[in-house]
Amino acid sequence: MWKRTAPVAALGLLLLAGCSEVAEVSESVGGAADKASVCGQALGIVDLNPNVDPQQVQDEAADKAQRLRDLAGQAAEQDLKQNLTALADGYVELEQQRADRIGDFNQWLKQNLNKLDQLRKACT
Repeated sequence: MWKRTAPVAALGLLLLAGCSEVAEVSESVGGAADKASVCGQALGIVDLNPNVDPQQVQDEAADKAQRLRDLAGQAAEQDLKQNLTALADGYVELEQQRADRIGDFNQWLKQNLNKLDQLRKACT
């Protein structure tokens, strides 16, 4: 009787091990979807381009900073959180500046384009 149950038990253990691996893959895919969702939302919030209107960006800065911080709170990966927080900090900095100082805005835009590039790299 032992000879009959040993192969069945071994097969059962293999199936359980397979289920464990499937669960691990499923969890990692779920994490990737979460990262993709966070990245997609963040890249939709940050709409920097060289032709952007400084006053409009400054007017929306507080809202964008808060939305980026909210996304950072949802992100599982530390690198992604840091990049989102850095961009949020950039928007807070802009909000505190005067919009009529175009030289400052150009410098801010350059710095935050670099931060946006870092976010894109963290999202890949």
